[in-house]
Amino acid sequence: MNPFVDAFVAIRDFFEAGGNVLWAILFVTILMWTMIIERIWYLRFVLPEHVDEVQRYWESRSDQTSWIARRIREGLISELSLDAHRSLPIITACLAILPLLGLLGTVSGMVAVFDVMAFSGTGNARAMASGVSQATIPTMAGLVAALSGLWLTTYLKQRAGVEIEKVEDLLRHH
Repeated sequence: MNPFVDAFVAIRDFFEAGGNVLWAILFVTILMWTMIIERIWYLRFVLPEHVDEVQRYWESRSDQTSWIARRIREGLISELSLDAHRSLPIITACLAILPLLGLLGTVSGMVAVFDVMAFSGTGNARAMASGVSQATIPTMAGLVAALSGLWLTTYLKQRAGVEIEKVEDLLRHH
């Protein structure tokens, strides 16, 4: 068999077994990882250019010690800080939402189990197994998706903070 067809069939079967909540988990996971990759790109390639521009501007100023100069310095640092931390709250929200979506899948799967029990009693194990898998697969998927981004989100928050501290040190008055 074709490995691509086999992979597609396995993914399709996974989504069918897990129920509709898996589509929401997939959407939130793609959103989270898109933002994580964008933040990695920004901190690695874009922020250093912005820091260089701000540093050149600051060093070209003749006045770096007055009250107004200190406010300008604070404004420059604040703008860089906002840019460095952009999207991090949304990524953190995605991390929190993913396990909750998994829990929603658990509840909807258990409702399916109870529906089967209401119509056919407890003797139909095969029908109940579908609801049980629909209850456990979204839980697992939500937790795995959240855990996949947890370390990088923590790293991005720390890296953004360190970069802003470096900017604060670069913009000291001479």
